[in-house]
Amino acid sequence: MVYAAVDIGASSGRVMIGEIKNSKLLTKEIHRFANGFTTHNGVCCWDIDHLLEQTIKGLEKVKSLGYEHCTVGIDTWAVDYVLLDQKGKRLREVASYRDKRTERTIDKLTVAISKETIYQKTGIQFLPFNTIYQLYEEDHAVLEKTDRILMVPDYLGYCLTGNCVTEATNASTMQLLHASKRTFDKDLLDAISVKKEQFAPLIEPGQELGMLKNERFPAFDLPICKVITVASHDTASAVIAAPAESDEWAYISSGTWSLIGVENATPILTDLAMYNNYTNEWGAFKTIRFLKNIIGMWVLQEVRKQLKEDYSFAQLVEEAQKTKPFQQFVNFNDDRFLHPDNMIKEIQDYCRETHQKIPHTAGELACCIYTNLAIIYAIAIKDLEQITGRPIQQLHIVGGGAHNDLLNQLTADMCGKTVYAGPAEATAIGNLLMQMIASKEIQDLKQARLLVKNSFDIKAFTPQETDRDSMIQLFKRTVL
Repeated sequence: MVYAAVDIGASSGRVMIGEIKNSKLLTKEIHRFANGFTTHNGVCCWDIDHLLEQTIKGLEKVKSLGYEHCTVGIDTWAVDYVLLDQKGKRLREVASYRDKRTERTIDKLTVAISKETIYQKTGIQFLPFNTIYQLYEEDHAVLEKTDRILMVPDYLGYCLTGNCVTEATNASTMQLLHASKRTFDKDLLDAISVKKEQFAPLIEPGQELGMLKNERFPAFDLPICKVITVASHDTASAVIAAPAESDEWAYISSGTWSLIGVENATPILTDLAMYNNYTNEWGAFKTIRFLKNIIGMWVLQEVRKQLKEDYSFAQLVEEAQKTKPFQQFVNFNDDRFLHPDNMIKEIQDYCRETHQKIPHTAGELACCIYTNLAIIYAIAIKDLEQITGRPIQQLHIVGGGAHNDLLNQLTADMCGKTVYAGPAEATAIGNLLMQMIASKEIQDLKQARLLVKNSFDIKAFTPQETDRDSMIQLFKRTVL
């Protein structure tokens, strides 16, 4: 059996196939495409038709490789949604979480319902782009015409099969689901003038969504596809692929964002968790991903676009290694770095305002980003140990950041933990593993993680002696 993972991130998407041979998971990327947002009527929007077309092109390539049958799962980023009318027609373009329309919405909504109440209900961290705040800012005339509100991966699944669901791992990021009741919270829905009936049934990952309706895409030569609802939030899929064996581990899903956290059986809704802005997102098999969002490689991606010379990410690492580290302390979690007009200027302005050395060269800028991310990771790990009350011995870095040996070593040094890096394609691999479990080729999550460990190179980074405590204290004094 061959499985196809459609894995779409904020900057690119790909289709990867996987199958088990000789007790190893073999994967191959067969299609890659760009993603991004453009401005439509003054709002940053995704080209959802492009994403659907590229998904279909990827499936056509599956058949071109000789596979007449496959299963397919779709994962994307979180929080963004599609509005459909009663005929299943999209009512408007799909707004991006990067849009600035919700910058002050948390303050507006929490006049009616306190932050403490919202956190006790949902356990979800306060981010200005959460779905609850996006829906609050929606045109009420459009909402009144809305029959279905579908998260982005659920919408793509609907386009393939005609069936509507609300997959739980992605839905939990909306900040509309009750953490213990595991259903939509009426008080929060009322506060944003949305009805529960406007959402499709809430389901757990691992269920069959339906068969691909090939007749909807007559221009393409497609295989016979069974669509499986996977853990459709990309982080939830990535955590499935973390090759962890002990109980004392944490993860960083490292990509455009860095998601750092632990896997729990129940949510943590304490004041300390809320104060530190930790979130309780739902994972596969009813686990809880207790984590914190850190801005991640988004900063470097934006810097790279604006550099006068064309540097690859590998070259930026080389340039950073030539530069003296820890010359600036920058809180990249500050909202000013979420979507500035010019990331390089924003970093330089921050350093100027805080009376620090201003980075100018590509190496200085990259080194500034890497060293500060490592410190931010270390602070988050310490917070995790304090909030959860359990020690962390191992840190698994999965996703694209697993390729960055410099950042991985800096992270090991700053955290004082052994870092295990890989697999880099964790999100797509987790997507494939969920399909394999649903198809009963793999028994459970434990077997899936063991398969990952035995199939991919996992690189270890041992912490080196360094003055980590002083660096962290300098960071805190400078930026907090």
